[in-house]
Formats: sequence, C-alpha cells, structure tokens
Amino acid sequence: MLDLRPAPIEAGGLGLDRAAQRAQIDALAALNRLHAAERPGATELSARIESYELAYRMQASAPAALDLSSESEETRRMYALDEPKGPHRLSVGPSPFGRQCLIARRLLERGVRFVQIYHGGGHQQQTWDAHHGVEENLSIHGPEVDRPIAALLTDLERRGMLEDTLVVWGGEFGRQPMAQTTITEDGRDHNPKGFTMWLAGAGVKPGSYGETDEIGAEAAVDRHHVRDLHATILHLMGVDHTKLSYFYGGLDQRLTGPQDADVIRGIVA
Repeated sequence: MLDLRPAPIEAGGLGLDRAAQRAQIDALAALNRLHAAERPGATELSARIESYELAYRMQASAPAALDLSSESEETRRMYALDEPKGPHRLSVGPSPFGRQCLIARRLLERGVRFVQIYHGGGHQQQTWDAHHGVEENLSIHGPEVDRPIAALLTDLERRGMLEDTLVVWGGEFGRQPMAQTTITEDGRDHNPKGFTMWLAGAGVKPGSYGETDEIGAEAAVDRHHVRDLHATILHLMGVDHTKLSYFYGGLDQRLTGPQDADVIRGIVA
C-alpha cells in the first residue's frame, strides 16, 4: 500500500529532506507505472516517469558539483576566483565567470553531456553591447573572461578531458568596422555578416579558418552560414544532421533548419 501522506518539512526550511523527496518520487513512479500498465504504448507517460527520475538525480547531485571548497588554491588562482572587481564602475571582475567555468569543468567530470555558460546581461556597457564605445566596452569585459577561459581550456587539457570535450565560444553577431556616429564616435552597431567564433577540443583542427574583407565588414573567404556551424558541431559530437529530420508544415525539418547545411571540413581534424 502506498503512503501518500505529505512528507515532513525540514526544520528551519521549506524544502524536503533527501529521504522524503526520494520517497515521494518513488510513490509517484509507482502510481504512474500502474497507470501505464493499463495503457500499453503510452510512451509519453514512460517519458514523464524518466523525466521525474532525472530531475531528482540532478537535484541530488548538484550540491556536490557546485561546492568549490575542495578545489586547491592553485586552481582558485588559475580561475581568478578571488580576484577583485576591475577599476571600471561597471566591471564585476573575472571571479563570477571564473566560477562558472570551474563549475562547468566539475559538471563535465560528473558525466554531464552538455554545459552552457553565459557572460552578459543588461544593456550597453553593462554587457557586450558596444553601441556606446567599443574600446571602453572591451576594456571592461575582456578581462572578465580572458583568464577564466584560459583556465578552463588548460584545466580540461591537463586532466585529459579536452580530447573528448568540444568547447564552442561565440555570440550571435559581431560589430561593424565603422563608427556608429548617431550615438557616439567610437560606438559600433550590430554586424551579422562578419564575426568570429572559435572551437577547441575534440576533433577540431588548430589554426584559423576564413577571412573577412579588407575592412572587416563581412566574410569574404571560406564563407559559411551559421547552420553550417551547427552541422559541424553535431558532426563533431557524432551526429549526422541529415538523419535527424521530420516532415512538418511541408518542410523537411532538421536541427540545422530546412535548408541544406554542410559540415565545415576545413576545421575538422
């Protein structure tokens, strides 16, 4: 018989303790299995049971992954965890992003297959939105990410993890080479026609690939659409993007979009 009475709340907090949460997940799974047994082929319910179990495992393991107290002083220095804020009033220093990079490495060590970290938020000089001065913007935010990124790549390599980990760095667009004079003389507007992304790690050939025109306005040599980048990332993860498709709305839908996409062979080792 299932005991569905509410589990006791932890003293001093509103959350359930680990044992109570495990008991509730087990009780819910038992009810769902009884329901599923009467409805053969109801794959959605089986998927729901698995999603609850996955969520519990993530909640149970996250505290250890996020606890950086066991990291050495050398590692903390490498990721700049204890560095002060930068001199500019809008700078937060490298510590917040360094913490994200270190947690990313710890998640990868624990078998997490995909990790995304983000640097930005806000508007104008609060983030990489350089409409009000590109030089000032880069002087604020470049130092916030430079050391943490180098630390992550170094750390992955020395632990033997980089050869099995694909690191992708980039944004959604670049900046125009000419000044955005309607705002300031040294601001830069968005530029979707020419910008840089870099990849490191598993299956990526070292070196540069592609060129812009002479003023940096748009890609001119070895041009590729962003869907080609998506196809390349999938390829490096062992996935053929052409075989992941379904017909919907009159189009052959793929992860790279309905148009054709090509793996960028020039960057694949």
